Amino acid sequence: MRMMLLTAGTRGDVEPFAVLARQAASRGHDVRLALPDDAEAPEGVDAVALGLDVRRMLSPAGRTPRALARHVRDEVRHGMRRLFAAAVRETVAFDPDVVVHHPLVLSAPMVADSLGVPRVLVEFAPVATPSERFPAAGGPTATRDLGAANRFTYAVPRAAARLLDADVARAAAGLPGGRRPARRSPSRATLMAVSPALLPRPDDWPERVHQTGAWYDGAASPDPVVREFVDAGPCVVASFGSMARGDASARGQAIVTAARSHGLRVLLVTGWGGLALPPGCCGPDVLAVRSTPLDAVLPRATLAVHHGGAGTSHAVARAGVPAVVVPVTADQPFWAAQLHRLGVAAAPVPLRRASAGALTQAMGDALSRRARAAEVGHLVRREHGVQRALDVLESL
Repeated sequence: MRMMLLTAGTRGDVEPFAVLARQAASRGHDVRLALPDDAEAPEGVDAVALGLDVRRMLSPAGRTPRALARHVRDEVRHGMRRLFAAAVRETVAFDPDVVVHHPLVLSAPMVADSLGVPRVLVEFAPVATPSERFPAAGGPTATRDLGAANRFTYAVPRAAARLLDADVARAAAGLPGGRRPARRSPSRATLMAVSPALLPRPDDWPERVHQTGAWYDGAASPDPVVREFVDAGPCVVASFGSMARGDASARGQAIVTAARSHGLRVLLVTGWGGLALPPGCCGPDVLAVRSTPLDAVLPRATLAVHHGGAGTSHAVARAGVPAVVVPVTADQPFWAAQLHRLGVAAAPVPLRRASAGALTQAMGDALSRRARAAEVGHLVRREHGVQRALDVLESL
């Protein structure tokens, strides 16, 4: 098969698609992966850029209402226009047998329809597939069970997508014939790349939704310095991924102080700037690095502190270590609440309250959950998410 894979977003949105691309190529498929400009293209994969700098889009110059409005107009809107147009252009050029896409790539449905090929939607959290059993992961009620009304919360992400409909229509100029198809076909299948151990499949998802489990290959190895540090004794692995909101140094100091109160060392993964190590916190018990493969270091950790992104939440659960979750935005409050309900994480700590005292208490709670975390980790490691996803694609 010729598979066109289209993704957008941060590392947690890109890495699973890269894993899918590598595994599909290893099965003999012809694969092209389209990804944001600031994402690292996986080695050995045919990859193209989508004209979108996600880090720039997520980093407004100011926080005032005027500055945010200007940022949306000048960066976000123009970035999404480039994304939609590039997704159409690259897909038409590749002429695929199937289009597999992230929900943010809103022009994927019309290019698949224009080419007359099936498309497959990918979700890393339930945002586009409604259920009465839990609310939409990215909505304002993500942590509240509204019962039968849960289904209506999925209208929020749909409404947000409609705000960009004019930009999607502009991208139709790159279609064969230059016109948007009159009718939008439903996705042939949905790949829900979510572990059933973290979110049991609800009974009201349609059969075309395939809950595969998370996509990962665990092939990367950490730097020798990082490996030596995590092997030297009990430690906390702290990562906020691409979340750079607020005072990164204050957060880093709070995490280090709280960890030291429990006799734990700290590997601080600074990412896009969400964490920083103040000079006063330096010591042989702390190591700060910009990036490291979490699947390689988390199994050696005693505890994790993270922002609750879908990819990080699955990596921590897979490693079988308990967590303290400090959610920032998007689907993170959903996962923070879900991990706590499962008994593998302390009660979520709001970002504005992530002080040394609050984190010390939360770490104590999380450490009491090690047995449950190990039990869930065993279940998650038995899943073969990317293989299941490819089985579905090959059956279309």
